[in-house]
Amino acid sequence: MKKNKKVWLLVIPVLVLLGFILKDTFNQKSIEDLPGGFKEVAFVRNEQNKGGIIRIYAVTVGDLLNADYTACLELLPVNDYGSTTTAYFFDRTAPYPTTLAIDAPHFDGTKYKAVQISKKYGKKK
Repeated sequence: MKKNKKVWLLVIPVLVLLGFILKDTFNQKSIEDLPGGFKEVAFVRNEQNKGGIIRIYAVTVGDLLNADYTACLELLPVNDYGSTTTAYFFDRTAPYPTTLAIDAPHFDGTKYKAVQISKKYGKKK
């Protein structure tokens, strides 16, 4: 009987911890959850795996006045060692690019007009 009790004293905390991990995993915020109606429509990343990773996103915005651009940028990933993440925000009702190039200019600036351009940098270690 004592052995059974010890097993349960070990199993119950493990199950509770596993439950919290699963809950946190399935309740992660995404850019679609933010005010403004964000939706990622294009993405490109360079092939560099060690330092200097460049990520470029094209994101449409449904509500330009209430959009939280800073919060959206904060949800996008960035690595250390001089990496950069650039987000181009486009009005959803206007034309927007569905493909991006890793080299500048990243899209055709004569056809598409970004309403906001945001960039964040990784730490240099």
